[in-house]
This record gives sequence, C-alpha cells and structure tokens, in this order.
Amino acid sequence: MGNAWVFPGQGSQKVGMAAGVLELPGAQSRFQSASELLGRDLLAICNGEASGDLSDLGDTRNTQPALFVVESLLVDALKAQGRSADLVAGHSLGELVALYAAGVFDATTGLQLMKTRSELMAAAGGGAMTAVMGFDRAELEALVQATDGVVIANDNSSAQVVLSGSPEAVEAVSGQLKCKRAIPLAVSGAFHSPFMEQAATAFAQELERVPFQDALIPVLSNTDPTPETGAAALKQRLRSQMTTGVRWRETMERFSADGISTAVEIGPGNVLSGLIKRSCEGLTTAQISTSADLGL
Repeated sequence: MGNAWVFPGQGSQKVGMAAGVLELPGAQSRFQSASELLGRDLLAICNGEASGDLSDLGDTRNTQPALFVVESLLVDALKAQGRSADLVAGHSLGELVALYAAGVFDATTGLQLMKTRSELMAAAGGGAMTAVMGFDRAELEALVQATDGVVIANDNSSAQVVLSGSPEAVEAVSGQLKCKRAIPLAVSGAFHSPFMEQAATAFAQELERVPFQDALIPVLSNTDPTPETGAAALKQRLRSQMTTGVRWRETMERFSADGISTAVEIGPGNVLSGLIKRSCEGLTTAQISTSADLGL
C-alpha cells in the first residue's frame, strides 16, 4: 500500500511556524530569497516580529509565500532522507507545493508564482466566503443552483463545505440552509469562484511564461482530482484553480481507489489530517510540521 503527501493551504498558518524549520538545510537562504522577492522580511512576519504595512501573517500576500517556504523546506528534508510519495495533493495554495514536491518546477519558480497569485487574489476584493457544517447535500446543492452569485468553493468533506460569491448571495444560501453551523470567513474576496476571473486571467498569463516539467509523482489537482503527471495538463489545471472549487472530498476518495494507506500532512497544523480521519476509514495519517517530526 502506498502513501500520499498532502499540503495544507491558507488557514493553517500560525505565528511562530518558521521556528521549527530554521535548522533545516537551506532554510535561512530560502527565507532570505523570499524576503528579497517580496520586499519585506518574511521570517520576521512569520515570527510576529514585523511592523508597519503588510506585517500581518494573515494577509494573503504573506500567508501564501510563507506557507510555501515552510512546506517546501520540509519536502526537501524528506527527500534528503530518501523518502518519497506515491501521490501528492494540496488544498488551494497547497497545490503549488504539491507541484514543487513532484518536481514540476523549482523553489524559485514556486515562490514567484506564489507572490503573483497572492497579490492578484488580494486585489480581487468584493466577495465573501462562509463555511457551513452539518447539512443535507441535496438541499445545499439545490439552494446554490437556485441562487445567482454563489458557488461551492471548497468541497472539503461530506459534512463541510465553503460557499463563495457575492456577500448577499452567500448570506442568502447560508441563511436558508438547515445546518449545524455557518461561519463567515475573514477573507478579502470570493476565492475559488467566478469572482476571481480577472485574477485568474492575469495568473494564466504568468503561467504561460513559466516552464513546467512532467511530474515525477502523480498529482491530484483541485480542479480534477485524478492522477496526472503531464506538464501541460497540470498547468491547465492550475490555470483553472482560482475560479473553480477545491474538490477535496473527491481527492480523499481517490486515496482508497489508488491504494493509499497513509496520508502525511506536510506543513503547520492538522486540518487535512482531521478531514481524512473523519472521511477515510482505515487510512493512517501523520503530520510533519517541524524538523523534530523528521527525527532531526
């Protein structure tokens, strides 16, 4: 039986998360490179020691590059130990780390893409997102279909989704839906929805200039959770990701279908591990978020 590496996205970041990876080879230089690219001290931001404009780790323009640096360093350390995966998958921005782990592009390219993606998403405001838990899926899908301006952005599990769209449409659906909880998210835009069309178009232009290599490990993409290694197909899937939903429920279903027995969450927190535990009976999970988890 095989193993999958999974990479969390925005929401998993936490102040101090860099401390556990600073002893890894190349950590200082990667943070330095990221800081030079961004024009601000990313390590200080991760440590909660920054001040002034754009000093909050929760700002998507910091969150996305910071998670990429931390998660990519852990990937490098795992590979240095001779470890690998049979499948890789990432949630939202985590898909770019999955592509890096699969050898599709290098760390410098990944950082540049993350910078562009985060800036475009931050600029695409005017929308809202709400997480809903404990609902009847048929009722949810009927309400979404009947309401203009709202989509299911993150299909995280059978019991948890995130709605995205105009504030009025998101509120209308979450207000009518019989569910255990509906929690508005502190985000600046309607991510993974048609509201991101302009940002997605600009990101696609950036992607056109970036060479992708065929993946060394099959990747399950957010827009199409079937195993893929072809560079052109993976680029096309990433190009569509901003405006389409994160199909994480189907991604988890693929694990059993593809003979995966262990899912290793690489990065801060255990959000994906929790979803997998509740959704995939018999699947073992593990978390690697610091050098200590690697036995270093």
